[in-house]
Amino acid sequence: MGYVPVICKRPAKHNSPLFGVRVKDAFGEIKTARRLSLGDPERSAASPEVSPPLRGPSTQSHVSGPSGQSWAAASWPGRRGLQELRAAIQPVAVPPPEQALEVRGALAGRQTMAALLKSLLAASEKAACIAQLCRQEEALFSLLIEEKRGADKNKKFLQDFKTLADVLIQEVIKHDVGQKFPELQDHIRGEESNKFENGLGETVVVQVCPTQQETAALLEKVLDRKQAAAELLAAAIHQEVVLSDPALDDVAVTISTESMAVWIDPIDSTNQYIRGRGDVLPVDGIYPSGLRSALVLIGVYNRHSGEPVLGIINEPFFQEKLPARRWQSKYHWGISYGGTRLSSLSRPQLRTSPRVVLSSNEKVALQEALTPLYGQQLCFASGAGYKMLCVALGLADAYVLSEGSTFKWDSCGPHAILLALGGGMVDLSEALKSWQAGQRKPLPELTYNKPVEGALGAERWANQGGLVAYIHREHLEAVMATLAAAANTF
Repeated sequence: MGYVPVICKRPAKHNSPLFGVRVKDAFGEIKTARRLSLGDPERSAASPEVSPPLRGPSTQSHVSGPSGQSWAAASWPGRRGLQELRAAIQPVAVPPPEQALEVRGALAGRQTMAALLKSLLAASEKAACIAQLCRQEEALFSLLIEEKRGADKNKKFLQDFKTLADVLIQEVIKHDVGQKFPELQDHIRGEESNKFENGLGETVVVQVCPTQQETAALLEKVLDRKQAAAELLAAAIHQEVVLSDPALDDVAVTISTESMAVWIDPIDSTNQYIRGRGDVLPVDGIYPSGLRSALVLIGVYNRHSGEPVLGIINEPFFQEKLPARRWQSKYHWGISYGGTRLSSLSRPQLRTSPRVVLSSNEKVALQEALTPLYGQQLCFASGAGYKMLCVALGLADAYVLSEGSTFKWDSCGPHAILLALGGGMVDLSEALKSWQAGQRKPLPELTYNKPVEGALGAERWANQGGLVAYIHREHLEAVMATLAAAANTF
């Protein structure tokens, strides 16, 4: 069976007399093909003599192993270096053509988590740019809003809007990630329909076209023939985003992408995105409303188990740059896959006087039920994703929601981040049943692969039983004990 070298280029810090090659076999299993050093007595006599690396500036190939090990392969210019590298990889048998097709198929669904994470983060940054652009250009923004109706409407709000920014962001993420990971193409789901009705009464299917010019022409139809606005958005859609984040190179995990799917909430808290102000002040670190609660949420989950494995929260309106009045974004990510727990955030410390964040329209009975436990530490904020982010950041210790007004696209990404930090997100209704039955460990976490039976439209993917988001188990148990005692009141 042939081996496929897996080598990533990164700048070398120093020259090394060692080189090694980490390889994947046809089924994606990582193996060490050969590890040599100058003067190695175990080198095969048949292997050519290995020249020392050239002095001065060079590049190194560096691959991290699953247990934090790393292998470095010094690069030589010219034909001899390539011959030596090929000779070092054993075995070198090449499968027959029919077997090669099976090999390519097996490798297609095995990807590094770092590659998937980088692709999703880049897509989230492009999404943030589109959200900023649409919100900053007031003349443009007034053209972009459409009221949701019927099954697509969130029953929590009297008016529920989608914007062209929502639809564009969703389609951009589908397009960009789907191109790099074709096996995910048919499993990227979002909140919004990609059909948009313009001011002339025309229904347009929004999508990313092969070229910027074609995308601009399509957007002109949505924007009532406003060419300049369409070209501005098309340029943002087709821009190339380059991430500069060294921490991403240390994510050395392989993921079976063929069994994964993606939930997207292109702009969570759309109502705040439309109406919210940028100058709202925080209360004890938490913004009660405004643009800060408008987030881009991306979650990857296992299609078979429903478990969230990777999450991204992007804050498009993290900081306003004056006097230009332009916004700067900030992203957070977390991985909970197998035995791996990684995050861009640090785990918040256990607070002695815990705080709970709620929706401003949460049931009064639930607020009263929590008051004996948290007293004046109840706080309120807009946006489900933002309240989950507050828990991940340690600004609140739990987020409790008694109603089924959030959806899989709201919670999947934040849930993965909370899991990466040692927390989670439980189904409140099911957790109360388990708690009252004495089955308290573990409590049922939300899953993301199955629709609600008998429900229609967006309600098929509602978190019907409410939820509790948490970091520390102690806070989850305190919430559950308090609510179980008052379960008949809310």
